[in-house]
Amino acid sequence: MAMSRDEIEQQVREVLIEALGVDDDEITTEATLMGDLGAESIDFLDIVFRLEKAFGIKIPREELFPAEDLMNNSEFIHNGKLTEKGLAELREKMPHTDLSEFEKDPDINKMGDLFTVNAIINYVENKLNAA
Repeated sequence: MAMSRDEIEQQVREVLIEALGVDDDEITTEATLMGDLGAESIDFLDIVFRLEKAFGIKIPREELFPAEDLMNNSEFIHNGKLTEKGLAELREKMPHTDLSEFEKDPDINKMGDLFTVNAIINYVENKLNAA
Protein backbone atom coordinates (compact mmCIF):
# COMPACT_ATOMS: atom_id res chain seq x y z
CA MET A 1 0.00 0.00 0.00
CA ALA A 2 1.38 3.37 -1.00
CA MET A 3 2.09 5.90 1.72
CA SER A 4 0.97 9.48 1.31
CA ARG A 5 3.55 12.25 1.44
CA ASP A 6 2.13 13.30 4.83
CA GLU A 7 2.61 9.81 6.21
CA ILE A 8 6.16 9.70 4.88
CA GLU A 9 6.89 13.12 6.41
CA GLN A 10 5.49 12.04 9.79
CA GLN A 11 7.63 8.90 9.74
CA VAL A 12 10.76 10.88 8.74
CA ARG A 13 10.09 13.34 11.57
CA GLU A 14 9.89 10.49 14.08
CA VAL A 15 13.15 9.03 12.79
CA LEU A 16 14.89 12.40 13.16
CA ILE A 17 13.46 13.01 16.63
CA GLU A 18 14.79 9.62 17.76
CA ALA A 19 18.13 9.86 15.97
CA LEU A 20 18.97 13.46 16.85
CA GLY A 21 17.08 13.99 20.10
CA VAL A 22 15.42 17.13 18.77
CA ASP A 23 11.91 18.39 19.47
CA ASP A 24 9.17 17.95 16.92
CA ASP A 25 8.77 21.70 16.48
CA GLU A 26 12.43 22.05 15.48
CA ILE A 27 11.83 19.87 12.45
CA THR A 28 10.55 21.89 9.53
CA THR A 29 10.84 20.69 5.96
CA GLU A 30 13.39 23.46 5.32
CA ALA A 31 15.51 22.55 8.36
CA THR A 32 19.02 21.42 7.52
CA LEU A 33 20.22 18.32 9.34
CA MET A 34 23.58 19.77 10.30
CA GLY A 35 22.97 23.50 10.62
CA ASP A 36 19.51 23.50 12.15
CA LEU A 37 19.24 20.10 13.79
CA GLY A 38 22.85 19.67 14.89
CA ALA A 39 23.48 16.35 13.14
CA GLU A 40 27.06 15.14 12.85
CA SER A 41 28.40 12.68 10.32
CA ILE A 42 28.02 9.79 12.75
CA ASP A 43 24.30 10.63 12.99
CA PHE A 44 23.86 10.12 9.24
CA LEU A 45 24.53 6.40 9.62
CA ASP A 46 21.95 6.19 12.39
CA ILE A 47 19.42 8.14 10.31
CA VAL A 48 19.96 5.85 7.29
CA PHE A 49 19.58 2.76 9.49
CA ARG A 50 16.40 4.07 11.10
CA LEU A 51 14.90 5.11 7.74
CA GLU A 52 15.59 1.66 6.33
CA LYS A 53 13.84 0.07 9.28
CA ALA A 54 10.91 2.52 9.31
CA PHE A 55 10.16 2.20 5.60
CA GLY A 56 11.45 -1.28 4.84
CA ILE A 57 13.79 -0.03 2.12
CA LYS A 58 17.50 -0.39 1.44
CA ILE A 59 19.37 2.92 1.37
CA PRO A 60 22.90 2.97 0.00
CA ARG A 61 24.49 5.71 2.10
CA GLU A 62 26.13 7.39 -0.89
CA GLU A 63 22.69 7.77 -2.45
CA LEU A 64 21.12 9.76 0.35
CA PHE A 65 24.28 11.59 1.46
CA PRO A 66 26.71 11.57 -1.50
CA ALA A 67 28.88 14.45 -0.32
CA GLU A 68 31.78 12.33 0.90
CA ASP A 69 32.34 10.74 -2.51
CA LEU A 70 32.43 14.18 -4.09
CA MET A 71 34.76 15.67 -1.48
CA ASN A 72 37.37 13.01 -2.14
CA ASN A 73 37.57 13.62 -5.87
CA SER A 74 39.89 16.38 -7.07
CA GLU A 75 38.09 16.63 -10.43
CA PHE A 76 34.97 17.78 -8.62
CA ILE A 77 36.50 20.46 -6.42
CA HIS A 78 38.56 23.54 -7.23
CA ASN A 79 39.47 26.29 -4.74
CA GLY A 80 36.94 25.08 -2.21
CA LYS A 81 34.03 25.04 -4.67
CA LEU A 82 32.41 22.34 -6.70
CA THR A 83 33.39 22.45 -10.36
CA GLU A 84 30.84 22.17 -13.16
CA LYS A 85 31.68 18.48 -13.27
CA GLY A 86 31.17 18.22 -9.52
CA LEU A 87 27.80 19.97 -9.77
CA ALA A 88 26.73 17.64 -12.58
CA GLU A 89 27.66 14.69 -10.38
CA LEU A 90 25.75 16.17 -7.44
CA ARG A 91 22.63 16.74 -9.58
CA GLU A 92 22.81 13.15 -10.75
CA LYS A 93 23.31 11.77 -7.24
CA MET A 94 20.77 14.02 -5.51
CA PRO A 95 17.72 14.30 -7.77
CA HIS A 96 15.67 14.56 -4.56
CA THR A 97 17.33 17.85 -3.60
CA ASP A 98 16.77 21.39 -4.82
CA LEU A 99 20.24 22.61 -5.76
CA SER A 100 19.28 25.95 -7.32
CA GLU A 101 20.57 28.13 -4.46
CA PHE A 102 23.70 26.06 -3.93
CA GLU A 103 24.59 26.23 -7.64
CA LYS A 104 24.92 30.03 -7.39
CA ASP A 105 27.79 29.60 -4.94
CA PRO A 106 28.84 25.93 -4.79
CA ASP A 107 31.07 26.36 -1.74
CA ILE A 108 31.87 22.92 -0.33
CA ASN A 109 31.41 24.27 3.18
CA LYS A 110 27.76 24.84 2.35
CA MET A 111 27.14 21.29 1.18
CA GLY A 112 25.79 20.35 4.58
CA ASP A 113 22.91 22.75 3.96
CA LEU A 114 21.71 20.52 1.12
CA PHE A 115 20.71 17.82 3.58
CA THR A 116 17.28 19.09 4.51
CA VAL A 117 14.32 17.32 6.01
CA ASN A 118 12.52 17.89 2.71
CA ALA A 119 15.32 16.20 0.75
CA ILE A 120 14.97 13.09 2.92
CA ILE A 121 11.19 13.06 2.45
CA ASN A 122 11.64 13.39 -1.33
CA TYR A 123 14.25 10.65 -1.34
CA VAL A 124 12.08 8.20 0.63
CA GLU A 125 9.05 9.04 -1.50
CA ASN A 126 11.02 8.37 -4.72
CA LYS A 127 12.36 5.11 -3.27
CA LEU A 128 8.92 3.88 -2.23
CA ASN A 129 7.39 4.82 -5.57
CA ALA A 130 10.16 3.02 -7.44
CA ALA A 131 9.75 -0.16 -5.38
